[in-house]
Amino acid sequence: MPTERFQFLGEGGHQLAATLDLPDRAPIAYALFAHCFTCGKDVLAAKRIAVALAAKGIAVLRFDFTGLGSSEGDFANSTFSSNVADLVHAADHLRETRKAPAILIGHSLGGAAILAAAERIPEALAVITIAAPSDPNHVTGLFEDRLEDIRANGRTEVSLAGRPFPITREFLDDVAEHELMRHIAHLRKALLVMHAPTDDTVGIENATRIFLAAKHPKSFVSLDDADHLLTNRRDATYVADVIAAWASRYLEPAGPAATLNLGETPRHVVVRETRESKFQQTIAVGPHRLLADEPIAAGGEDSGPGPYDFLLAALGACTSMTMRLYAERKALPLDRVTVTLAHSKIHAEDCAECETKIGLLDQIERVIGIEGALDSEQRKRLMEIADKCPVHRTLTSEVRILTRPAD
Repeated sequence: MPTERFQFLGEGGHQLAATLDLPDRAPIAYALFAHCFTCGKDVLAAKRIAVALAAKGIAVLRFDFTGLGSSEGDFANSTFSSNVADLVHAADHLRETRKAPAILIGHSLGGAAILAAAERIPEALAVITIAAPSDPNHVTGLFEDRLEDIRANGRTEVSLAGRPFPITREFLDDVAEHELMRHIAHLRKALLVMHAPTDDTVGIENATRIFLAAKHPKSFVSLDDADHLLTNRRDATYVADVIAAWASRYLEPAGPAATLNLGETPRHVVVRETRESKFQQTIAVGPHRLLADEPIAAGGEDSGPGPYDFLLAALGACTSMTMRLYAERKALPLDRVTVTLAHSKIHAEDCAECETKIGLLDQIERVIGIEGALDSEQRKRLMEIADKCPVHRTLTSEVRILTRPAD
């Protein structure tokens, strides 16, 4: 997906480094992503979720908070309040240069910050928290043994995830003063709470408190055995899939483009490496976005169907559609068609009706289930029609593939 990198002015007057992950078409919506405490915009969870959402048509802005990553400023001078203000500035930048974010997403402490910032971003329609604490003060538990030193000295360096970070007395005072439950109760936006029951950094009870404090519409999705930082790629992909599906209910319709008769001219299929893993690809077909990958056993991440899976899907879909068209034209009482397919390699010598007699052949097994009050002759005719689907004819006829380098 296309990516833009730029800077915008944050609350403290510092330039904050940002990345905007864009779809390769006009976005259906813009989202603002807030990363976890002491993380950055390029932490795996943030990057993977943003890229996956971009593949589904949602542009995502992620940025480094003050003093983190490539952003200017001193982390020691940042507070929870300044992070919330930086999120509002990020939304302002989107509003001025593109379009205000309709979706707000926050991971861990970023989730708490998103909840606090939401009322200051009026265009936002949907808010998503991922493993978020119900109280910003929860973060002090990460350095509980140093709290007295911080109070006494005003500033103390603590170790978080193996890296040193300066924490100040002002930071402690700031997180202690925030009444996040009040923000949640007056959210007035659709809320999706996502949390793993086994999260040992921010316990599931935080999700319970957020959910109970919020008014409808609200939803909860369990992240099963995902860890707090969503280090497993499949967990991040799942989060993006759920967000895209859930948020679509609250977004404005895409507009006239959705009603175009795209069948008048052939649509190009564009396949591009994501470079997020060894084999993962994005597939763009008109307004539709898909992921392709290889199974784990083949060295992939299994984040999407494999090439042969798509081939079988094309044949299965074409088969079912062709049978449906015939049934409607002949007014047959066909209720439903189910096509189950499998691909394998067989020895040519084992195929009596095949012209090739040496080596291996590709074999596709297609099992067709037909539901409805049909007699035997009608069923027989439908099975004959199945072989007349265009994809079937393509696969069983001579195919010419022209390959040339891109301009």
